[in-house]
Formats: sequence, C-alpha cells, structure tokens
Amino acid sequence: MAVVVILPVFLLTTLLLGWFGIQDLSEALTFPGRITGAVLVVVSITTLLGAAAVVDHWFWTTFAYSGLVALIGAIAALLTNAMLLIDVLHNGESALFTAVLAMLTAGSAWAVYVVWRTSVVIPAPKRVAAALIVSSAIAVANFGYQSLYQPSQRGGKPLIKLTMGTPVLNQDRKAFAVPVDISLENHSDVGFYVLGTEIHAMGERVPLSVKDRLREQWRADAQQWNNFQEKNPLSRREVHQPGELVAAQPWMPSGGWVEANDAFSTRMVVQLPIDTPYDRVAFYASASFARKDRLGLATLRFEGYSWGGGRVPKWLKSQNVDAVVYRGRVHENNAIDKYTREPRYVTVYWSFGTHGASVTTVIARKGEEEKEDVRPELASRYGVVDVGTGPIERTLWDIKKSR
Repeated sequence: MAVVVILPVFLLTTLLLGWFGIQDLSEALTFPGRITGAVLVVVSITTLLGAAAVVDHWFWTTFAYSGLVALIGAIAALLTNAMLLIDVLHNGESALFTAVLAMLTAGSAWAVYVVWRTSVVIPAPKRVAAALIVSSAIAVANFGYQSLYQPSQRGGKPLIKLTMGTPVLNQDRKAFAVPVDISLENHSDVGFYVLGTEIHAMGERVPLSVKDRLREQWRADAQQWNNFQEKNPLSRREVHQPGELVAAQPWMPSGGWVEANDAFSTRMVVQLPIDTPYDRVAFYASASFARKDRLGLATLRFEGYSWGGGRVPKWLKSQNVDAVVYRGRVHENNAIDKYTREPRYVTVYWSFGTHGASVTTVIARKGEEEKEDVRPELASRYGVVDVGTGPIERTLWDIKKSR
C-alpha cells in the first residue's frame, strides 16, 4: 500500500521539477534563475533514483542502502515541493498548480515518515545529516534570493541628459529654432527595454510685477507645485503663468532596448515665431524602461489613439489628455512564474495635452488596465523604472530683441 502512494508522488515530482528545471536552465533571464533550474534538475534526478530505491527497498533488497536513497529522495521532494508551494501561494495564480503542489508536499511528507519507519540503514549518520543540511540550506538560500530578495531590489536606472544649443534665426528673421540634444546613458550592469520616451517644450509667460508681490501670492505659487508640470519658483517680482505645450515627440522607438553600459543620443529642434508671446521656453524629457533580466518583451505594437478607438483607463481620461496607446505581451523571467501566473500585458500610454506630455506604463492581466492598484508591482517584479529630467529653461528676450 505504501509503495502505491509513494511511487506516484516521486514520479510526478520528477516530471514536474524536471519540466521546470530544464526550461529555467536554458531560458531563465538571470544567473540565479539558471542555478535554480540546475537545482530542480538535480532534485528531479534524485527523486527518480528515490523511486527506483523504493521498489528495491520494499521488494528486492538487492542494494543495502536503497532505504537511505529512498529517504533522501523523499526529503528532497518534500523540501522542493514545499518551497514551490510557498512561491505559488505568494506569486502564482494557478489553482491547478497550487492543488498539485499541495498534494505533492503532503505526499512527500508522508513518504518521509513511512520510509523512516522502515528501519533505514544510515552509514555515518552525522555526515549524512550534515550533507542534507548543507544542500538544503543552499537550495533554500538560492530560492530566497531568486524569489524574495532579488525582486525587491530595483537596481540601477538609465540617465537622461538635455543640452540646449544656440538658437538660430531663419533667413527672413521671422522665426527661430532652438536645438536640444538628448542623451541616454546606461551605467548599470543590466540592459533595459524602452517602453516609451517623450520630450516636450513648454512656452512660459513670465511678466514682471511693478512692485513686490504679497506673501499671499507666494503661497499661491507654492500651491501650484502639485499641478501637472508646474514647478515654478517663488519670486518677488516674476508672475509665472501656466506653461503651454509648444512641441512634443518620442526620441527612441518603443519596444527597443539599451544594453548595459551603452549610450544613445539624438537631437530635437523646436521652431517658434519671432513674435512669440512667451518669455521663456522650457524642455522636459522622460522615459519608461523595464529591466531585461526581469521580463521578456517580444514586441510593442501600436494599439490605437484615445480619440480613435484606443482604449484608455478612466484614471487617464480624468487628466483631460490625449494618448497614443502601445501594447505587448510580457513574459516572466522564470518557468515557474511563466506557468503559475496568468498572462500579463504591458500597455504604454504616450499622453499629451495643453500642460505637457508624459509616458505612463501599466503591466496587468488583459482587461485590468483600468485598475489603479496594478502599478505598485512594476518596479519590484518587472524592474520598470521611470526616468525624467527638466526643466531646462532659456529666456527668449535676446532672440525677440533681434527681430
């Protein structure tokens, strides 16, 4: 009776761990993930040997230490199944895998108890115990690093720099152009997918008050710091008006990537009439990236426009902006999460309006983009980082004077 229960537990554990392990060993995105795959393959071999030892221990007894091999296989199956069950309960969403792993964990625990009660011969018990403790500690440490510690670390992120060039008048001196160089530097040791980028220029009216402004007006300025892009300083004479968008565009293709210790640069040119009402022009740039060791991204496809069929969530509609929508399938960085979590999709909203432009990223199950609570796991699980710079400002008085 005991063999009838123990053998299926060992064989099913062998198949499951071997399936996960071989895929992680060849496809996991991180070195610890590959190590986890190798450990799972070793454990699957151990449980397979344990299954053969169970048959010998109960029926043939041709090998003096078959009981010990069966016990080691049972302990390895128990520890590994228990750790996988904890991982699935913490990160997974598959009821099937949860039920299977719970059954295998219970079956492995019962196998350990039953095999131990058959008077297993253990040569040098202290050495065997030490070997089991050390190997178990290594497996638990690797599992904890891969599944608990590493996802909590955000790591480095790329750096965006803006450099404003010298404005140039056109031939009839009725317009001018302001060039801006954008550079991206990735000084970290991991590569990043480019989910979306934007650079935009804001025209600012900054008239001067004829007398010192009152304290209440300074307080009103400070209250504007919570607005979309308004970070105007407190000033005794300057009266800052809300900035107005004059130009915006992406500066890297969505779905591309930047490798570790790599760099990228490009240039944007903004043209304005010489009689522009603005006193200053300010440039902002931002981008959304995802670590290549946290997720796999085959491609980002154009999904639509907010004004022409592209769905945008209510929390974005409330900002009164237009948006260009891109979407792509996200692949988990290890086989366990790949099969125990429901498919995720990354949606990138390239939005713009009178008061600026921005890039917003959401990774969620299909149809759950509306939920505002899907963003907190972006950094911890998928390594999504939002990077920005600005404002880089320049007064326009000298240019307007030259007309």
